[in-house]
Amino acid sequence: MTGDFAFVDELVPGIRWDAKYATWDNFTGKPVDGYLANRIVGTKALCAALGRAEESAEALGFGLLLWDGYRPQRAVDCFLRWSRQPEDGRTKARHYPNIGRTEMFDRGYVAARSGHSRGGTVDLTLYHLSTGDLAALGGGHDLMDAISHHGASGITGVEAANRRHLRSIMDASGFDSYDCEWWHYTLRDEPHPDTYFDFPVACPDGRAELAASAAAESTSAAVPCGG
Repeated sequence: MTGDFAFVDELVPGIRWDAKYATWDNFTGKPVDGYLANRIVGTKALCAALGRAEESAEALGFGLLLWDGYRPQRAVDCFLRWSRQPEDGRTKARHYPNIGRTEMFDRGYVAARSGHSRGGTVDLTLYHLSTGDLAALGGGHDLMDAISHHGASGITGVEAANRRHLRSIMDASGFDSYDCEWWHYTLRDEPHPDTYFDFPVACPDGRAELAASAAAESTSAAVPCGG
């Protein structure tokens, strides 16, 4: 990991995460290249801004749960290869019910060069501090459909209000939203606006190698690090 990157949970105590691309629970249906640990990485500037966002969320009775942060370029390349494979239907209904795989790129849901690879972008949602349950925001992570757009019709009043809460929290903390994905936010003053990194998301103690070697046998190629 380069010098100004860090595991987000080490700099933002109490933040929750579920690194989707380190698991089988994502639109490719398997752990993605470059994710060797179930952790979220970002620049230290991103972490500082997320700390501010967490404080703002707590004032409204919410916590933040991260789904993705820094994304190695090799993961983006993995998405490209996956998109060219024949459709098997395993994740279509949940993640891209009304489009084909290759349309993900044309419609802006996936890019050959991702802002995530610069270390200044996160995918996240809200959860209720009182119960720990995820807040309703209308559709899950990587639902590549018009219902995931900001201002979409077809969601409930509560879901629309929660999207506004998240957008307000992130905007006040220095992030810009992305019209097509309610969960996607980029640091306004990101430190590496023109650099796309490719180091893996891996445990600092070397257990990444164990995760990689177990990929063919386990239900997850990632290891949690420290737990």
